[in-house]
Amino acid sequence: MLSKNQLIAAGFAVFEATKLHRLVEPWTRGQGAILMFHHVRPWIERAFAPNRLLEITPDFLDAVLTRVSTLGFDIVSLDTALSRIGDPAARPFIALTFDDGYKDFAVHALPVLERHNAPFTLYVTTGYAGRSARLWWVELEEAIQALPSIDVMAGDQRFIARTESAEQKAQAFETLYGLLRSSPEEVLLDTIAELAALANVDARALVDNLCLDWSGIEQIANHPLATIGVHTLTHPMLAKHDIALVHYELAESRRLIEEKLRQEVGHLAYPVGDPTSAGPREFALASELRFTSAVTTRPGMIFPEHDRHRMALPRLSINGMWQKLEMIEVLLSGAPFALWNRGRHVSAA
Repeated sequence: MLSKNQLIAAGFAVFEATKLHRLVEPWTRGQGAILMFHHVRPWIERAFAPNRLLEITPDFLDAVLTRVSTLGFDIVSLDTALSRIGDPAARPFIALTFDDGYKDFAVHALPVLERHNAPFTLYVTTGYAGRSARLWWVELEEAIQALPSIDVMAGDQRFIARTESAEQKAQAFETLYGLLRSSPEEVLLDTIAELAALANVDARALVDNLCLDWSGIEQIANHPLATIGVHTLTHPMLAKHDIALVHYELAESRRLIEEKLRQEVGHLAYPVGDPTSAGPREFALASELRFTSAVTTRPGMIFPEHDRHRMALPRLSINGMWQKLEMIEVLLSGAPFALWNRGRHVSAA
């Protein structure tokens, strides 16, 4: 059986070989896209890198911005992109969004964006800026990297694996990650905390090393190309929690950002952002709280119909596993998502 990555590679290969995406592009490209990034930093070669999908190199970011312009897209702020939705005379647009608030954004991404005069939105997780939230997926990677074997209870399920080789570590990460993602979030956090303790992984130090503090966030917020958005207090999978906690995560994080930065913030990104993490309940609450927009990680282009679904906007992840400009062209044709979404322009259920 083919792995997920092999299936993705095969799909892209078909589009690249047949150029079918170019034929269907007039019907599938829509009005534009919102691109999603996480880390931008030089690649350090390593055999075990399960979170590689969350990082691209500065050179690839530079190449992507050049390519989207040659494909006829304007790189615009999120507010400008929203103003173009539903306008038949508007030029195609790309909006750039960066999640979480990592230090490498300031060091490696921002200089590239400045060279292209490219506006961007940085979604801030306040608990990372304040050092009170956890990068649990990094903790899991670091723990498995350090441990020669794993024997842990994940809720009522026991997980045992050898983790001596890079291949064994990758398989253990994939299996345990899938098990924990389908569990209550308390189980996920407790299980990873147990592994981190066994491996002497310091969760606070990881956040210190990787994330901007409030001073760094404030410097970026004052940049003329910047828009700051909300990414909650603790980066929870909101749909797994009761509505009172979800309300607090959204409202309090916005209040805190506005207090720290002394500016209004109206844009939201749902953490994790897939249908198991943000759905109609979260979309309705974001509207009730009067956010201007809210983005998911559901893949898709932006169509005029999204004017009625601004709390459930799709994004295209620029995935570190697929740093090829040919793939960017396929993505921005919208063709893969016409298949993924079975022809539907809007995925908000």
